Amino acid sequence: MLYSILIFGEEGTFDQLSEDEQAAVMSKHYALQGRLAEEKQNGPAAKLHATATAVTLREQGGVPVVTDGPFVETKEHLLGFYTIECNTIEEAIEAAKLLPLDIASVEVRPISWFGPGQVTASEDD
Repeated sequence: MLYSILIFGEEGTFDQLSEDEQAAVMSKHYALQGRLAEEKQNGPAAKLHATATAVTLREQGGVPVVTDGPFVETKEHLLGFYTIECNTIEEAIEAAKLLPLDIASVEVRPISWFGPGQVTASEDD
């Protein structure tokens, strides 16, 4: 099954760390990436740009309206994500534990791919 590892935190926290602290944070990401590659469990992963670069689409009166910024006003934002393939959520949680949890929160959630001709329902759908 596919799982997402969503990384939430305050924007700019990483930039405020010393070079040694940044290297320590990145070593945890590299450890996860290495493990996932070795076990052939890796999928797409991305670091998102700052929320100031985001736009949000909402419908108002039947018309799509585009506004600047993220959907929610909050201190923590979605900073990036991994998509991994594991047999159980417990395996996905163990993989997520390799990330730097001292500077960000991490959410693990099952996901399904869907598109024309390939809808895959999860257990909760």
